[in-house]
Amino acid sequence: MPELSEAQLDALVEQATVDAYDDDERLSGFHFMIEDNLAMPFRTTVLGVEVTVRKVELRVGRGIVAICVRGRYRQAIGILDLPLPDPPPEGSEWIEAYRYGCP
Repeated sequence: MPELSEAQLDALVEQATVDAYDDDERLSGFHFMIEDNLAMPFRTTVLGVEVTVRKVELRVGRGIVAICVRGRYRQAIGILDLPLPDPPPEGSEWIEAYRYGCP
């Protein structure tokens, strides 16, 4: 995915937070846009282990997390800490917008 310009990031942030009145609503807006646009499931590598990202969740006190699965194991990883595969999945620009404009 080509690097997004500041103007493109500003536009995505505005789209995600247009109706937000506080940080909690901004976070909810980013969660909705990531959940709605990020192509899942996808595979990535976390600490040298291949995992499948099945979904994203909004968790109190943790923010937006990716639910990673390997066999019978599940782990929530902060979406900003999640290493993306190369090439990244469709919709990953919303993760970058969240990183850029997160509350």
